[in-house]
Parts: sequence; C-alpha cells; structure tokens
Amino acid sequence: MDDVVTLGYFLLVVGIGLSFAVLSNRVSAWIRVPAPALFLVVAAIASEIFPALGGLSVENVQRIVTVALILILFDGGMHIGRRRFRENASSILSIGVLGTLLTAGALAVLLNLVFGVDWLPALMLGTALAPTDPAVVFSVLGQREIQGRTGTILEGESGANDPVGIAMMAGLLAAGAGGASAVTHGIVEFVLQLGVGAIVGVVGGWLLLTFVQRVPLRSDALHVIRTLAGACAIYGLATIAHGSGFLAVFIAGIMLADVALPFKGEIERFHSALASLGEIVAFTLLGFMISISALITEGALLAGFIIAILLAIVVRPIFVGMITLPLHIRKGEKIFILWAGLKGAVPILLGTFILTSGVTGAHRLFDIVVVVVLFSVVVQGGLVPTVANKLGIPMTVLESEPWAGGMRFRKKPQGLLSYRVDRDSEAAKSTVGELADRHIWVSMLRRDGQLVPMTIETRLAPGDDVLVTTDPQRVAEAAEMFDTQD
Repeated sequence: MDDVVTLGYFLLVVGIGLSFAVLSNRVSAWIRVPAPALFLVVAAIASEIFPALGGLSVENVQRIVTVALILILFDGGMHIGRRRFRENASSILSIGVLGTLLTAGALAVLLNLVFGVDWLPALMLGTALAPTDPAVVFSVLGQREIQGRTGTILEGESGANDPVGIAMMAGLLAAGAGGASAVTHGIVEFVLQLGVGAIVGVVGGWLLLTFVQRVPLRSDALHVIRTLAGACAIYGLATIAHGSGFLAVFIAGIMLADVALPFKGEIERFHSALASLGEIVAFTLLGFMISISALITEGALLAGFIIAILLAIVVRPIFVGMITLPLHIRKGEKIFILWAGLKGAVPILLGTFILTSGVTGAHRLFDIVVVVVLFSVVVQGGLVPTVANKLGIPMTVLESEPWAGGMRFRKKPQGLLSYRVDRDSEAAKSTVGELADRHIWVSMLRRDGQLVPMTIETRLAPGDDVLVTTDPQRVAEAAEMFDTQD
C-alpha cells in the first residue's frame, strides 16, 4: 500500500504541475513573455528550492527531451505542409542550413578571439547556439497569423536547422579526438546525418501516407495512434541508419499535411496536443538542470548576456542577413526574420551534449547557453509583437474556436473542398454568385470565427474560411481560384 500512496503523491504533483503549466499561457499573454520561458524559469527556481527535482541524469533528460522534440517537429511539419514548404523551400533551406553553419562558425571565431575559448569548445558552443528552436517559434507564432511568407520561413527554418545543429554537434563529438582523420570523420558524419535523414523522411513519410490512406481501421481512435507510431518508427529507422531522426520526422510531417486523410482533423488536433505537452515537458526538465547559483558565481551571467546581445544584433543580422538579401520579400519582413530567430530547448539540449563531452569548462559553457536562451525567449520573444508592429508586419491573434459543425462520410467526398481565401487570390475578388457561375458553390463561409449568412452578392474577403463543392472534374480549376496569384 505504501507504493500506491507514493504513486498517488507523484500523480498529484504531476497533475497540479501540468494544470499550472496549461494556465501559464494566460499568464504569458498577460506579461507578454512566451510560455516556454515561464516553464524554464519556474523549473529552475523549483530545483533550487527542492534539489531532488534535479535528480534525473543528463542522459535521461536527453532521452525525454528527444521524444518531446519528435512530437514538436512532426506537428510542426504538419502545420507547414508541402504547398507552403514548396513555395518557400529555397529560403527555408538556405537560412536553415547555410545560415546555421555561418552562425555557428562566426560565433566560434568570436568566442575564440574575444573570450579566449579554445577552438573545439568554441565550435561546440557556437553550434549549440546557432539553431533556432521550433518549440519557441511555434509557441510565439502559433497563436498569431502572419500574412505573407514570413511566418512560413521562420517556422520552416526552426524545423530545418535543428537537425543541422544536432548533426553538426554529432560531427564535432566524432572529431573530438583531434587529427585530420577525426575532422574528416566529423564532416562525413554531418553529411551522413542530413542525407540519410532526408531520404528516410521522404520514403518513410510516403509509406506512412500510403498506410493511412489505403488501410482502414475498425476503431476511430486508432487512426491518431497510427500516425504517432509512424513518426516514432521513422525517427528510429533514421537514427539506426546513422541519419538525423529529427529531420526525418519533420519531412514526414510535411508530407502528410496537405493530403486528404481519414480523420484528418482528429489527427491534427491530437498531434498539436502532444506537441504542447512535449513543449511543457522539455522546458521543465531542462529547467531542472539549471543552477541559478552557478549562473551567478561562475561568471556565466555576464558572458552569456554579452554573447546573447552580439548574437541578436551582430552575428545573425550580418550572416543570416546576407542570405536573405536575394529573397523577394520587403525589407521589413527580412528584419523581422532576423529578429525572430528564437533560441530554446534545442540549444539547451545541445548544451547537455557539451556537458557530457569532457571539454574544458563544460559546465560554464552550458550555463552560457542557458543565459543566451533566456535572453532570446524573454527579450526577443517578448518583443516579437512589438517589432512586427513597428515593421508593418501584419500579425493577428487567432482566437480559440471551440465549437465545430459538420458531417461525416463513410467514403471520401468527391468535390468537397476547404480553403482559406488568400489576399492575392482570384477568389478574394469574387462574390458567391460569380464563383457559382464557375461551378464552385460556397456551402459555408466563416469570417472572424463567425458563420456568415450568404447571398449571391456576398463578396469573399482575405482570411475567410470557406467550404465549397464543385464537380470532381473541376477540382484543379477550383484550386486555382483560391491559390495566390503570382
């Protein structure tokens, strides 16, 4: 019975903790500090008061945070989708891959020349701080809609550069023994991680998509479990094959996003909830590893603060800014992309690999990563809405929509389509009657979260969500009406 009581205490604490974590989103909106920062700070304070909370080993924390990132990246890929990714692929890949490499290299040079850090620790610290974080970016942007390509580029970058950063760290750890052969091995490891991860992601995503579309299940609840199992299997296969499992699940999520699937809404909501839980777990566990007293006594606070400022206003604007120059977006959007490259759980996770690497001053380097992340999440993340407003970036807060209405069908309905009206699409200039003349009948129109009664004179507006029916042979024509016109 004692074990049962102990379990009861544990579940009580976990339940209360999760309840407060869920409510923290209201606090986050009130004080304008992203929720991940609250998880991190509260957990760090709690571990300082109750040292037993930090009892998990570094390796166990890495494993649990890895699972959380799988959930976050898979959901992030499903949120972006193939169409949005394809339209912005060159921007996402150039910033996510080349931008991460340049940022890591520039930081390493800065750390070596200004702070006197040896080259291997400097490269490790630069690598840890180079990636932006999907959990923070999705958290900050998730409840806000940004018109144009800016939001997609930021979300895509945060998903793409995490596998790059982790692959770089794997390469550095492989090269840690020194010597030309070790460096060559590190480069090969980096290329192998990305190459194998991309291949497994594409093939695994296609197989999972085929499995979901063609193999029916008798229980409705099993459909969401199937996609979760698929994401875990894809990560595992890529990792066993010495590839980046994170890149693989991100690509797999992208492949599932824009395709009609049975129980698609339930699948998306399930993975969104899992990603939110993963965010809470990741930042809480990483917060338990932070020692506030060590941040102060070991001098990491000042060093981390200086590095954070240099990273935010010098390194990223210069080196990632060069990559954004050829992008066909206006200057304000480019500046916003440079400011909103937020750090979070992934840099701290990479910092834990520094802890276990055996390099000189590993604990101080980890503490510096923590300070940089706190600055990025609290200062940069907190100012994202203000900066967007100053730069003229259209950003609207998405209100919760807890009520739904609709029908279910035993077979996939033909010619029944759902669209959001883009600002530059032909549909945005049309009335319901004009669409009907083109054999596109608007069955339902939602504007600002409300159902809109329609007549043939009702004109669609950018941001409207519509449910339309059309002849199955005219689906492509209907899609052209709602696609953004170049």
